[in-house]
Parts: sequence; structure tokens; C-alpha cells
Amino acid sequence: MFDAPIDRIWKYLNDQRPGVHNHSSIASMKLVEQKGNAAVQEYEFRNPDGKTTRKETWRTTFNPPTGFEMESISGVSKGTKYSHRYTPAGNRTRVEVAGDFKMQGMDDVATKQAALGFLAEVFDEDNATLRNYK
Repeated sequence: MFDAPIDRIWKYLNDQRPGVHNHSSIASMKLVEQKGNAAVQEYEFRNPDGKTTRKETWRTTFNPPTGFEMESISGVSKGTKYSHRYTPAGNRTRVEVAGDFKMQGMDDVATKQAALGFLAEVFDEDNATLRNYK
């Protein structure tokens, strides 16, 4: 549950100012293409060892106010598709994530653990930012 109303979440998601979206697992991000409500971005992710990185390309399709969908189109997680669904709850917002996660070279258990760890980390970082975001 995000500690912010849904309108603040969408304002934050659409904020492209440098430094607004800081995530410890993302070393860099570059917008490749923007068409309508979809964006293709190249990411450089930090690996769990904290020393090495990997590059991946993702397509994000925004569906305000209900959520957004992500699809990995290149890199070790190619084929991953998942969605975020938002439900307003007063001054808070419930978020549900569902999808099919892929990680080349990892079995299903390790892939699930990696996906849940990444999503939890990003959620915690976003929630902390949203508490003070105007």
C-alpha cells in the first residue's frame, strides 16, 4: 500500500526531472522512444553483487489511472511481462503486481526470488519518495 493518494502517484510517475526517480538497482536509464502512452527505455541495472551491471530494454505502457504494464524486450529478462494495478484507498493507494517473470540462466524459484526482491526494493524506494513528494 502506497502512503500517497493515486493523483500524487501519477504526478510522480510522469515527473521526468533528473533525480526524481532514484532506485539503487538502476545505474542509468535512457528514453529510446515515446509513442502515445508507451515508452521504450534502455536501463543499466546493477546486479545483486553490486559490482557489475547488465543492460535491458523495456516497454512501459501507461494506463492512468488504473496502472501500467511493463514488458522486457531485450536482455536477460526478455519475455517478462507484468502489470501494476492501482486502487485508491483515501490518502493511500493499493498496488497489485501480477505477471510472468523470466531470467535467462535462472530456475523458476530463483527468478521469483529475484523479481520479488527487485519489486520490494523499488516499492520501498518509491513509497519513501512519495511521502514527501509534492
